[in-house]
Amino acid sequence: MAKKLTSVVGIDIGSSTIKLAELRLRGGAPEISALGLAETPEGAVDHTGVYNSEAVGDALKALFSECGASVGVCVAAIAGQASVLVRTLEVPRMSPTELREHMQWEISRNVPFADSNVVSDFKVLPEEDPNSPNMDVVMAIAPQAAIDTIINAVRRAGRACAAIDVEPLAIARSLQTSYDDLADKAICIVDLGHKTTAINIYRNGKLLMPRQIPVGGEMFTKAISDHLGISMEEAERMKVDKAVIPKSAIEASRNLAADVGFGPMPQSVPPAGGETQGFQAYNPFSDQPIAANPFTEPQPAPHSFAAPDQPAVGVPEPNPFAAPGEGASAEPSAPTPNPFADQPTPTGADQPAQAPAGGTALPDHNPFEAPDAAATGVLPGDSESIRLFNAYSATLDEFVAEVRRSIDYFRSRGGDVDRIMLSGGGTRLRGLTEYLHANLDLPCDPYNPLERLNLNDKKVAPGYAEEHAQEFTVAVGTALHIFFD
Repeated sequence: MAKKLTSVVGIDIGSSTIKLAELRLRGGAPEISALGLAETPEGAVDHTGVYNSEAVGDALKALFSECGASVGVCVAAIAGQASVLVRTLEVPRMSPTELREHMQWEISRNVPFADSNVVSDFKVLPEEDPNSPNMDVVMAIAPQAAIDTIINAVRRAGRACAAIDVEPLAIARSLQTSYDDLADKAICIVDLGHKTTAINIYRNGKLLMPRQIPVGGEMFTKAISDHLGISMEEAERMKVDKAVIPKSAIEASRNLAADVGFGPMPQSVPPAGGETQGFQAYNPFSDQPIAANPFTEPQPAPHSFAAPDQPAVGVPEPNPFAAPGEGASAEPSAPTPNPFADQPTPTGADQPAQAPAGGTALPDHNPFEAPDAAATGVLPGDSESIRLFNAYSATLDEFVAEVRRSIDYFRSRGGDVDRIMLSGGGTRLRGLTEYLHANLDLPCDPYNPLERLNLNDKKVAPGYAEEHAQEFTVAVGTALHIFFD
């Protein structure tokens, strides 16, 4: 139904903000005629999905009016651990009739919800090799109640819902439209939201691997709040206004990654029949309820990224980014200087600083002080940024580790990744793209869903679009539903 429309509003209802993107086809090309962003009503949405359609509907109605979106038909994205399951399957090549029967069986055995009354759909993905004996199919399953909640919210806002979309496919449409020059590359889109992060890998418009992890921007805010003993509201302001990953920390991560030699996870040899053995211990995408299932609490990767003669990542060795006392050895030893400590490094005007008894001489400067203000936005000696980095560095490293796990798992199954692109409101943390690049040794760029799209400057201020572009990825992708067959 939605693909026959010439104008539509894409809706992305997040746990922190609601985003609208109004799209019209002009001369066969998509044009963004309105963009709107507003805070989600408190308590109306969480990581499991939307559960207060009245509050969300009222917020949508106000946002439509505020941003000037006048189109009455919408495509809304559904998300949340209790609201939708999206999975890519490889199945033998078969006729459309056989595929429908097969997918009904696949859907019935993959329902993860307590509510058995579900809505489902599937789509054959674009083929890379038409001679392959198999084909890839993406399927989506959602409880009827979750679908009804979103439809009711849109109706309360005075609009009609033409289709319900899923976030991974919305992002795929955006990627095809705005970055078609990267079509033959394997792109990992990391969509960092408020409570969760989607890590999806695409090539040639095809969703190769979807994954959701329970790490979001709120965890960074909470880390700052707990570390500094301030409210979540104040911590959020500090994160947005003052938090910058220091250039020196980026360089330290790059050096560590080069020394350790991060690479793909070890692969087991697949026996005859194509089934791969040895993945159950750490497969985060298994259908079985094992410890590393992404729909349960995340578990540490049991493999090591350490190179010979190097300490394994994740074991209790001294961490250059840890707070004092973390990861200490059981045997007494000289304290390791914390390069991100809140207190200034003791130095003398005429003599080098003295180390504690039994230790080594401390440097006469802070080696992790950001020296390049133009590149980092941090003036030399900006202790506030260092103090904030201390607060959220553990969360940051957890986030990086989850991205690495996803990419390494994909590599272990024969794939590879050419580039990482960051989207979502959580990625506004300055220095995040550089930090990921340094840790994973892959090109990393901010994702702009408005790239190559025309903007109606009568309704969309260019400065506003540029500032918030990464937050509109899903909203724009759902609106592009009418641009694709």
